[in-house]
Amino acid sequence: MRDDPGACPKVVVFDIGNVLLHWDPRLLYRKMFVDPNRMEWFLTEVCSEAFNSKADRGAPFVDLIEALVAQFPDWSEEIRAYDERWLETTSGPIPECIEILEELVLEGVPLYAITNFSSEKFVVARRAFEFFDCFDGIVVSGAEGLVKPEAPIYRLLLDRYGLEAADCLFIDDSSANVDGARAIGMHGYQYSDPTRLRWKLTKFGLLRRKLGVIDQMGES
Repeated sequence: MRDDPGACPKVVVFDIGNVLLHWDPRLLYRKMFVDPNRMEWFLTEVCSEAFNSKADRGAPFVDLIEALVAQFPDWSEEIRAYDERWLETTSGPIPECIEILEELVLEGVPLYAITNFSSEKFVVARRAFEFFDCFDGIVVSGAEGLVKPEAPIYRLLLDRYGLEAADCLFIDDSSANVDGARAIGMHGYQYSDPTRLRWKLTKFGLLRRKLGVIDQMGES
C-alpha cells in the first residue's frame, strides 16, 4: 500500500473490531458445535453477515434475535447465545495494538474511532475493556444509523469533533472502509498486523522509533 499524498496527519482514527479488539463469533460457536461445517452453515445462513449488518445499522438486538428464532426455531439455543454470550465472541484486546494506542496517548496524538458495532453490544464491550477510555471521541454505527464505508459516517466524525479530513489517518482492516475514508479526503491505512501499523505510524511521525521495530519494511 502506497503512502497517501499531502501533509502528514495529526489525528488517528481507529476501527475497533480486529484492529484493537479481536472479534470472531467462531470463538463462541466452537464451544457449541462439534461439526465445523454445521457451525459455518449456521454463521452463513442464520447469524449471518446480514444479521450483523442490521445490528450495525441500529436494529434492536432483541428484535433481531426473536425474528431469527421465529424463522429458525430448531436453532433457538444457538441464536440466543449470540446475545446472551456475546462477550465470548471476543478474546479481548490485541495487546500489541493496545500498546501502540497507549503510546499515541503519551505522545499527545488526538485519538478517535469509527466502528461498525451494535450500539447495545458496544456498551457491553466498553464496560468490559478499559482501552476505550483512550479515545477523545467514538462514532458507533448502531447509535447513528450509519455504517462504513458510506461517506456520512466519516463526515459525522469530522463535523461532531471539528476535525479536518486531511489531518486524519484512518486505520481499518477492511479495504472498503479505508477507501471510504480516502474518498472524503482522509489518509487511509489498511491494518494487517501490529508491526506494520507501528512502522506506518512511526513513518508519519506519530510515534517515536522503537528499538527492535523493522526500520525498512515494504508495504503490501
